[in-house]
Amino acid sequence: MARSARQPLADKMYEVLLDEFMDGVRAAGEPLNIHALTRELEVSQTPLREALARLEHTGLVQRVALKGYRVAPPMSQREIAKLMAARLVLEPAMTYETGLRTTPEFLDELRGTIEDLEKSVEHADTERENFRLYWRSDDQFHQLIAAQCDNPFLETAYRSLGGQIQRFRLFSKIGRTGAKFAAAEHRAVYEALAAGEADRAAEMMREHISLASERNTAPR
Repeated sequence: MARSARQPLADKMYEVLLDEFMDGVRAAGEPLNIHALTRELEVSQTPLREALARLEHTGLVQRVALKGYRVAPPMSQREIAKLMAARLVLEPAMTYETGLRTTPEFLDELRGTIEDLEKSVEHADTERENFRLYWRSDDQFHQLIAAQCDNPFLETAYRSLGGQIQRFRLFSKIGRTGAKFAAAEHRAVYEALAAGEADRAAEMMREHISLASERNTAPR
């Protein structure tokens, strides 16, 4: 009962902090002092700690021994390259497996994420709500494919990267999402899956991840 009563406030604190990360109010690498946050946000420590623990799970917040929480630092180019290399191993393989076992329900849900991403395209780099729509629909697209591949080992390996992928999306992509390109690339993957062409879907996913990596390393 006590947890149920606290949970909505923990959810609110999660959203408040996430908004501040997206708005740059709390910069990457900045310490998150729980005592200061409780005063600033006028909330007790319990829901705040729950919110921070959830954010730590996403990879957007880190807990440092003896120092407490901090906003995750930006990824180095080396970290991004290693993350993309891992994704290039896993995601085409998952997409191929998914291509062998699509269902109408899965395709409808996947198409919905693309339509949401397309809605964000025009203002994803300038408006918080559109950036959030981009961020969430992009994540959901990849998570759906991971879940549909029916290989728990591949899915577990992908989910182990989930927090770092979220960290990459948020701290590397603000102001440079490439949303219009991502939307077109997601649709190419979807169309191959809808056509039952598992090999082509895997190749489209490989191309998507490679192009996303190239866009990130291009000069601002």
